[in-house]
Amino acid sequence: MSPTRQENRRRNLRRWAPRGAALAVLGLAATGCASNDLTRLGMPEPITNQAERVLSLWQGSWVAAFAVGILVWGLIVWSVIFHRKRSEQLPPQVRYNMPIEALYTVLPIVIISVLFFFTARDQAILLDTDEPADVNIEVVAFQWAWQFNYLDDKKENGGEVLFSETGIPNPDGTADPSTQTTLVLPEGATVHFDLHSPDVIHSFWIPEFGFKMDVIPGRDNAFQADINEGTAGEYVGRCAELCGVDHARMLFNVQVLPQDEYDAWAAEQQQAAEEAELEAADTGDTPDSGEGSGAEGAGAEGAGTDEEGTGSGGSEAEGSGTDEQDTGSGASDAEENEQS
Repeated sequence: MSPTRQENRRRNLRRWAPRGAALAVLGLAATGCASNDLTRLGMPEPITNQAERVLSLWQGSWVAAFAVGILVWGLIVWSVIFHRKRSEQLPPQVRYNMPIEALYTVLPIVIISVLFFFTARDQAILLDTDEPADVNIEVVAFQWAWQFNYLDDKKENGGEVLFSETGIPNPDGTADPSTQTTLVLPEGATVHFDLHSPDVIHSFWIPEFGFKMDVIPGRDNAFQADINEGTAGEYVGRCAELCGVDHARMLFNVQVLPQDEYDAWAAEQQQAAEEAELEAADTGDTPDSGEGSGAEGAGAEGAGTDEEGTGSGGSEAEGSGTDEQDTGSGASDAEENEQS
């Protein structure tokens, strides 16, 4: 290689290296993200152990993508800079290169196999529901709101409904936080979710959980979430499956409370549910309108009896009419005797 050609290459590197570095810095500055946001690569701050695992898988996938991208783009840039056309003479032509062909065949298989292994491993952990749960919640998704039934946590995977939180679809078709139901969760607890739908397919999604799960009619889906300590706050959940005309307003609130505050809230909700049940039972014991109607029916039956008696009097009146006819016949006989 001639000295002039080497000098040209060095000059090109000195010219392009600062430009590439400046472009990278500009790209990072344009994102406007903090360092923590940047490392999450668009994922929200995780609030569960499962979400942290999903974030780790997400970051690992991006590392692999960056590595492949740097290799591919590096080869492209290297070819553009150092192997661009310099004359009309054709470069040496080859039919094949076995080492390179083996490399670009084996390397993608290795990358995909590694990604598949970690994905399958994490998926099995995310869908594991064998661990005893501290809180059991039945999630009912319907057009276009949510109902959360808090179940008896003394029974495995839930049992009797202790109390419920139900949202109200907003009639004007907008999302109104005041009518949206609130899912209340405790810090540092394992929460078991059973998902059900009576109408169409929905999808239960809290972005800070790191993944979503479909709610399918006739199929029981379930998962568990280990809520991290120090994650108290308010979040937003939503339906992530197009489920009809008002899908966009099928939202719900999420509130994570410290354990003592959650216990107080749950006790208050359970007491209110028990009082409502007792009130309903008391209302059922008092005479209702049906019993009053029965009494009125009995009076009507008595009136009917009196009417029947009146009808008998009418028969007697008919008998009186017959007697009058007989009296009239007797008067005619008396007149005939006088004429004789």
